[in-house]
Amino acid sequence: MRRTLFNDNWKVTRLTGGILGMHIMGYGEGKEVTLPHDAMIEEERVPDCANGVSTGFYPGGIYRYVKRFYVPWEWAEKTVSIEFEGAYMNTRVYLNGDYMGGCAYGYSNFYISLDKGLLYGEENEIAVLVNNSAEPNSRWYSGSGLYRNVNLMTGNDVHIAADSVKITTPEIEKDTAVVCVEGRIKNRSNHNHGILLKTEIFGPDNKLAAEEVNRVTVYGNTDTYVKQRITIRKPALWSCETPDLYRCELRILEAGEETDTEILNFGIRKLNLDAENGLRINGKEVKLRGACIHHDNGIIGACTLPRAEERRCRLLKEAGFNCIRSSHHPLSKAMLDACDRLGMLVMDELSDMWEHPKNINDYAMFFPDCWEQDVERMIDKDFNHPCVIMYSTGNEIQEVGTPGGAELNRRICEKIRSLDPSRYTTNAFNGLLASIDYKMEISSALREKASREKKGLNDIMGEAVNPFQEEVLNASSVHPLMTAKIDEFMAPLDIAGYNYLTVRHEMDREEKPNRIILGTETFPSEIAQLWKIVRNNKYVIGDMTWTGYDYLGEAALGLITYEGEPPKSSMYRTAYAGDIDLIGHRRPVSFFREIVFGLRKDPYIAVERPQYFGKKPKKSQWALEDSISSWTWKGYEGQPVIADVYGDGDEVEVLVNGRSMGRKPMGEKAGFAAKYQLEYEPGEIKAVLYRNGTVCGSYELKTADTVVELFSEEYTADLKADGQDIVFLTVGMRDRNGNINLQEEKEIRVCVEGVGVLQGYGSSDPAAEESYQSTVCHTFDGYVQAAVRSVGKEGMIRVTFSTDGCASLRIALRSRA
Repeated sequence: MRRTLFNDNWKVTRLTGGILGMHIMGYGEGKEVTLPHDAMIEEERVPDCANGVSTGFYPGGIYRYVKRFYVPWEWAEKTVSIEFEGAYMNTRVYLNGDYMGGCAYGYSNFYISLDKGLLYGEENEIAVLVNNSAEPNSRWYSGSGLYRNVNLMTGNDVHIAADSVKITTPEIEKDTAVVCVEGRIKNRSNHNHGILLKTEIFGPDNKLAAEEVNRVTVYGNTDTYVKQRITIRKPALWSCETPDLYRCELRILEAGEETDTEILNFGIRKLNLDAENGLRINGKEVKLRGACIHHDNGIIGACTLPRAEERRCRLLKEAGFNCIRSSHHPLSKAMLDACDRLGMLVMDELSDMWEHPKNINDYAMFFPDCWEQDVERMIDKDFNHPCVIMYSTGNEIQEVGTPGGAELNRRICEKIRSLDPSRYTTNAFNGLLASIDYKMEISSALREKASREKKGLNDIMGEAVNPFQEEVLNASSVHPLMTAKIDEFMAPLDIAGYNYLTVRHEMDREEKPNRIILGTETFPSEIAQLWKIVRNNKYVIGDMTWTGYDYLGEAALGLITYEGEPPKSSMYRTAYAGDIDLIGHRRPVSFFREIVFGLRKDPYIAVERPQYFGKKPKKSQWALEDSISSWTWKGYEGQPVIADVYGDGDEVEVLVNGRSMGRKPMGEKAGFAAKYQLEYEPGEIKAVLYRNGTVCGSYELKTADTVVELFSEEYTADLKADGQDIVFLTVGMRDRNGNINLQEEKEIRVCVEGVGVLQGYGSSDPAAEESYQSTVCHTFDGYVQAAVRSVGKEGMIRVTFSTDGCASLRIALRSRA
């Protein structure tokens, strides 16, 4: 079938319950938008929002999207359907006033046939109601409305059924690989058709690698199964290091004419998994350097644009990650495409809840009736993507400790394997939920710990969000009971996924020698200890930190506060917990992790904010330190500061303006970190790393003078004139010598002119109060960011940034067809 973007010229209206029925038939008022479109990001944040911190105080609503389109008479001989790649949530689709279908889940793609309701030779109206008014329904920022692509699909009577083509590579040898192409050809006419099915496979070099042609008789009103077995010679194997993709083009030929085409990318790669060798891809062991991520794209909200998804994937890959976990819902098609191209592995997750709700209006209301269809949609979406290596049946499911929960997990695993036996299954298991029946025993163990350490019970609980420390797990009354429940729930899974349960990684080996373990969610502050366990145990295949990229909602999760300091805001917007901040900058924990992974040779310096020196911090376990990589602290001359130095060597030496501040142990034996208490003086701070007495790396910071100019980080100047393309312009401040100043704060204004629009404007400040639709933003740690989107026209886009005391920064972008 021909798949066409159906994203232009929609009108969106925010409805209220009182007028909902009145607007179903009418065109209604509203502003014109190009999809994808996140309606939630445009809402006013309110302190009494029922979603609260979960969505960063953004409320949901009911949104009606309307589009008029002309349907030619020729379509009467075709089949017509529409695909929604993602609509949050409870979506209902109407054509010319008649209900055509819908979808409750906010993260599944779904198809609606339009054949029964089309008016040929005239204008038609499609209206989509997206109802996100039942609050709260999500534990993170969900977005609202048609936030992913909408596609219109047209096909002849005989066509390749949507999502039916499945490509596998069951046999891979050194010089050959077998590619199996399976699918279904649909014939909606009453007549039999004799066709040729021609399949061509093109290699990473775009040259024809193999082809196959078969005759097929397709009987009237049937779906016909087809399969082709094709040999590829000298295959290029897909991996994280060499993400080589093949292109499969299927064509239906009838009476010498091409009547349908399907084009798909795929990769040739071989997966192996066992407790002795761990995870292998193409015979090579791979440890998963994983990042959990939510689905929003920072200042543009949940709006899912290909360039935005690719940028996020690229930044995660550059930071040392090789795997992402889609938390806690199926990943977008655009992100899967990016992961294929860039060599990022994927753990795709089904849902955050099953039959027991976590919010009063969440998807647990629909899951018992819809989960099988949700599984089918997830696998249809993922099947041909080589990046996907495993499916997660759920996250921190509350019924994990019950017989019914274990049974449902078995059924979900069975369903997944019936549709895709080539990939592995896991579940992000939380030990607290498995042991909820043993709260008395756990409470007793924690009280004993508090008594021994002469602390209050609240202090003990506050030291770790997850209280299942080793001594609690090993308590005779808790450990065997919890283990029994884990065993039943984990039995049908290929991989035991543990959230904040690292203590079990080595504990399980003796009792369950065949168990393969993945840390599906862990604290970033513990990466040095976690990675040692991963590195030393084949059966522990990796670690997934919470989280790789900062996100909207779950507000202030990773914030560090100080005794006696009032909060910056009572309405924080972001979690402030990512290795990478909301606008794409790597935070110090990211470089620390890269060093622990063994991927960075040079040391790294991060300076704890001197205004908080000597104050007692209340530190989230999703935070490392409250620091930035800067030696510009005007007003703190002669005052004490703490410099944190990270590195993988034997020793590190810190020098301030050429004077040695001494050497300290470094590397794994020192936790890859050393702290220096220094007296701040402007100039230069330098860290020198030694191994076996020889310098093996260095890193330095210089003090910036007064800001004299704005500058932009690297960006792409050309955009596609398709309404989908977007560029992120990150603007900072520097002195006359080019030194970047992260300390100075300025209000920066942005203006976008020409054939582009400002999709979002903001900073990484978790407490920022400006709307992302504003044209004014205050810098945070030195930067602001503007997201500029094309509008479907060719021409120039002119972006101007201005602030007091500096010359304006003008950036020219070109929108091309």
